[in-house]
Amino acid sequence: MNMGEQKRKEQSNEKGQFIFHRKNYKFMLIGIAFITLGFILMAGGGSDDPAVFNPEIYSWRRIRLAPTLILIGFAIEMYAILLNPNKES
Repeated sequence: MNMGEQKRKEQSNEKGQFIFHRKNYKFMLIGIAFITLGFILMAGGGSDDPAVFNPEIYSWRRIRLAPTLILIGFAIEMYAILLNPNKES
């Protein structure tokens, strides 16, 4: 049996282990919450009648705040993926 087969066999015996640790998943949930909040804040502002213009669609909340929250959420997601909880501080 060569080294590659042996390593694959050892990895297959380690069933039940998650790729990430608890700390990673906590940060992922926080990131998802930021992204969800951003999309909720971005929603709405339209008009029921297409002939009527609603200036609320250009509000500060939809143009600045919501996209910023979404970008922060994606940054938190990247941090959660790259975080190594086993690293000694």
